[in-house]
Amino acid sequence: MNFIPEEQEENSAYIQLLRITWYALIGTVIGIVLSILILVIKSGSVGPSIYRGLAKADPAYLSIIRISQVLNTGFLFILPPIWLARSQKIELKNFYKFKRPQWSIVLLIFILMICSSPLMEVIGLANQKMVLPRFLKFVELWMRDKENEAMKMTILLLKIDHIGDFFINIFIIALLPAIGEELFFRGALQRSFSRMFSNPHVAIWVTAFIFSAIHLQFFGFFPRMFLGAAFGYIYLWTGSLWYTMFAHFLNNGFAVCQAWYLQVHHIPLDNADNSSNFPWYGYVISLILSIFLFKYLKDKTSRDHGKQLD
Repeated sequence: MNFIPEEQEENSAYIQLLRITWYALIGTVIGIVLSILILVIKSGSVGPSIYRGLAKADPAYLSIIRISQVLNTGFLFILPPIWLARSQKIELKNFYKFKRPQWSIVLLIFILMICSSPLMEVIGLANQKMVLPRFLKFVELWMRDKENEAMKMTILLLKIDHIGDFFINIFIIALLPAIGEELFFRGALQRSFSRMFSNPHVAIWVTAFIFSAIHLQFFGFFPRMFLGAAFGYIYLWTGSLWYTMFAHFLNNGFAVCQAWYLQVHHIPLDNADNSSNFPWYGYVISLILSIFLFKYLKDKTSRDHGKQLD
């Protein structure tokens, strides 16, 4: 008699995509409802003036906005991938490949994120200068309005009055999104798309496109998409979600540290992304180093995988 249980067969990639979408919708509703409840508890009521204050990123509502960010990240990005893995009756660490990190690769990704930062900056500067054809001017104006709203909210969240705010921002802006968005996009979506298309490159770029589009910041679309693709290739080559979470944390944590530096030196945050911080050859060097480091990461992980098979 065989007492060893048979391995659970996974649902098809299409079913998994439907499941994660459904879980994300449920999570979004729960996050919104809880945010409204907290708003009512802290404000006593919910009226037009409160909604206007939130829309205009009024500093009086900063604590509520922070709590809402945590709730939305948790219920939209963290819980749905966990529910998906549980629905397949597969352990989370096996479903999303949480292999134990190697310090040499951690260091390599740290260097890679630093060296690629100027390259992401110049792509972002070019994206901000994007102009649509005249017949789409109304679309461009709408996109600009959305971008300005997002910028106001980002500046409010990055505001640091004391050291406690810095660590709160590291948690809300860097750590939670790194965990949640990598679980959701690289873990759940890219994994499902890889099974669907049988082509990891298509899966990576489709996921990166969705990753950028869902942020609804059109004048930062391309750097975010390339960043998402970079995380996708890191996940593909290393076979561990820990590394993409680390890279994502570094990217967002750098923004928090930069915001702190600017505020300490009394430099307006809204001017930080509108000017070049490097000479032209700095961007060329960044491009060359990024290509080299990505190639080295691919080769190193391939060699390490080959040794494991020997």
